[in-house]
Amino acid sequence: MKLAFTLSLVLISLFTFSDKSFSLTDYQIKKICKKEKKGLKERELNCIKNLIEKRSNLQKGNLIEIPVIPFKN
Repeated sequence: MKLAFTLSLVLISLFTFSDKSFSLTDYQIKKICKKEKKGLKERELNCIKNLIEKRSNLQKGNLIEIPVIPFKN
């Protein structure tokens, strides 16, 4: 009985959680880059270019590197 229960939980979780990833839209990318790099247009364009490149790599199934910024009090 316990085996059937764990097996059913595993199967349900496999079907509910798929390998889909939701990437950023163009508007969200522009909004992020405008907030991060105020002023300089060249830096903003580089930020947009990098995020679009990462989005395309993510959609192709390639691994991307995401920096994690620690929270400071």
